[in-house]
Amino acid sequence: QIPTEIGNLKNLEILALGTNNLSGLIPPAIFNISTIRVLNLQSNQLSGRLPSTIGHSLPNIEYLTFSINNLIGTIPNSITNASKLIGLDLGSNSFSGHIPNTFGNLRHLNVLSVAGNNLTTESSSADQWSFLSSLTNCRKLSYLVLDSNPLGGILPPLIGNFSTSLQSFYAYECKLGGSIPKEIGNLRGLILLTLDFNDLNGTIPTSVGTLQQLQGLSLEENNLEGSIPYDLCHLELMYGIRLNGNKLSGHIPPCLASLTSLRELRLGSNKLTSSIPSSLWSLEYILEINLSSNSLNGPLPSNVQKLKVLRVLDLSRNQLSGNIPSTIGALVDLETLSLASNQFQGPIPESVGSLISLESLDLSGNNFSGKIPKSLEALSHLKQFNVSQNRLEGEIPVKGSFKNFSAESFFGNYALCGPPKLRVPPCKQDNSKRTKKVALIVIKYILPPIVSTALIVITIIMYIRCRNRSTRKSYHEDFLSLATWRRTSYLDIQRAIDEFNECNLLGTGSFGSVYKGTISDGTNVAIKIFNLQLERAFTSFDSECEVLRNVRHRNLIKILSSCSNPDFKALVLEFMPNGSLEKWLYSHNYFLDILERLNIMIDVGSALEYLHHGHSSAPIIHCDLKPTNILLDENMVAHVSDFGISKLVGEEEDSVTQTMTMATIGYMAPEYGSEGIVSAKCDVYSYGVLLMETFTRKGPTDEMFTGEMSLRRWVKESLPDGLTEVVDANLVREEQAFSAKMDCILSIMDLALDCCMESPDMRINMTDAAAKLKKIKVKFLDDAAATN
Repeated sequence: QIPTEIGNLKNLEILALGTNNLSGLIPPAIFNISTIRVLNLQSNQLSGRLPSTIGHSLPNIEYLTFSINNLIGTIPNSITNASKLIGLDLGSNSFSGHIPNTFGNLRHLNVLSVAGNNLTTESSSADQWSFLSSLTNCRKLSYLVLDSNPLGGILPPLIGNFSTSLQSFYAYECKLGGSIPKEIGNLRGLILLTLDFNDLNGTIPTSVGTLQQLQGLSLEENNLEGSIPYDLCHLELMYGIRLNGNKLSGHIPPCLASLTSLRELRLGSNKLTSSIPSSLWSLEYILEINLSSNSLNGPLPSNVQKLKVLRVLDLSRNQLSGNIPSTIGALVDLETLSLASNQFQGPIPESVGSLISLESLDLSGNNFSGKIPKSLEALSHLKQFNVSQNRLEGEIPVKGSFKNFSAESFFGNYALCGPPKLRVPPCKQDNSKRTKKVALIVIKYILPPIVSTALIVITIIMYIRCRNRSTRKSYHEDFLSLATWRRTSYLDIQRAIDEFNECNLLGTGSFGSVYKGTISDGTNVAIKIFNLQLERAFTSFDSECEVLRNVRHRNLIKILSSCSNPDFKALVLEFMPNGSLEKWLYSHNYFLDILERLNIMIDVGSALEYLHHGHSSAPIIHCDLKPTNILLDENMVAHVSDFGISKLVGEEEDSVTQTMTMATIGYMAPEYGSEGIVSAKCDVYSYGVLLMETFTRKGPTDEMFTGEMSLRRWVKESLPDGLTEVVDANLVREEQAFSAKMDCILSIMDLALDCCMESPDMRINMTDAAAKLKKIKVKFLDDAAATN
């Protein structure tokens, strides 16, 4: 706090305590030091009100600065009796009430700031700022800051009555309506005019063109209409023009190129049409150009390279077309480049890799084709990157900043390939060079002619026999073992889902879509149609067929039929009318009580136990256990579905390794995600996560889990004392059998943590997990019965 003893310094002239951490009230004694000329208490945490007699008790005050504090109350009218006042700054406080109408008494006033408060005007007329009339008498006023106050009304024509000494006028976020008065052109000394974030309408007055000293014009986020006046081109000292977020139409004036001092041009989010004037690219010292969200057309010219110090270029959401000129690589200071949502085409130039300062690159929503240039790996400052929704193909770069980008940066392209985390197919290895090398070696050391001839003859015979066998096999469809299933034709499926009617679409997944259909005998079915444009879809179809043809269990989804043609593959599955576990956990109009959740998880455990240990063939690893893959029939019995990425492990093996992980983040076991090791213990880990999610109603990718915090860690650190903090509150809202429920859920969480141990060797197996959960259910029923 400010010591009250300062008030004893009767000859004090300057008190400057700004930018500290002072709090509490300003000692009243300070306002009785009649000799004080400068009082600066800005940027503290001072509170309270200004004394009503401040203007009388400080007769010699010249500079009074209380900005950026927590002061409240009204601005005392007596402050205008401090006739020697030159600078008054009350900005960024919580003052309320009216702006005094008597500021005109301060004939020496040079700076007045009341910004960032809750001030209004005294005028009884809603469309007048009465205090302005008095302020026009302050002929030395050069700096007037009124922004961020709910003043309302309109800007009156008497704004033109200020003297030519006025250099800066700030009135943004003042709820101003009406139009900008043409009288503003009388302020011939004005350097900066800021009227952003109001409700101004009408046109920009041409009289602005007479403000020859104007360097900054900011009219952002209003409702201004009409065209951009060519009169702005007369303002030779203009540094920044901000007109974005209005309803301006017409062309961009080509003459803006004559403003050689221009460093910032923001015309985004208007209704501008036609092409970008070619002259605009001659502004060689401009720092920022934002023309986004208009209806501009035409190409990006090659002379863009002239903008040699440009830092921001945003042309997104227009109708621009053509190729990106390779000369864009000359913009070495460029930090942000956005060409998103246009009609650009052709390749991404290699020269984009020369934009060494680039931090954000957005080329999404165009028609770019070809590969993503490897040269982009050299952009060490790149933090944001988006090339989604284009026609790009080939390998996604993996070095440099590309290590940090997610799948969202690349989705919706033609044929990109790369790492699994980017949700694209793996790239095929290029063996052409190796093949050529081997061929040369064979030719150089060719076998003796007789042996060679014999081998060729044998090879030809074997090839013919294999081809005939292969032809016979493919003629009888892809999987001979599927012959026992009822066949369904493409036409049958088309009829069942009403010509692929989107009303029947149940959902989409990694490799295709699932429709609800009705087959000829009236049975409701789910039809999974694979997207054969995705390379992995073939493998997914094969995997599901291979798994589901060999297993039968009440808690596994059943295949009723299939359709397998070279260009169309589908599975007809039993329909689950109660949808997925995810729907029941997270939809507001669905609810599962504790017993229903237990039964569902017991069903899932039984299915996994069967897959791992309970059938004669090799163990099957599901690999993608999550709530969307747990489906519920009419009796709420759970069925595990979606075996598209499942794995069969050989009888003599405990695990297999795959180079591409397709499982879902959050449910994936650590060793699967980092090393590609797949074993039954991966499903055990996913089952543990699913247990925690089912009883906490928090998924592993919930926004609360960032950094080191995960669902597993959150649960572990909360047990046992903080159990009520993690359990789904809906489960224990009723006090009935509360203790039995809490004991049950605690046991479930302990089991879940046993399933989710970091090391696979430390996790229990599914047989033990399923048995434990059944015991937990029995104990809960006994405890609940005893309570009742």
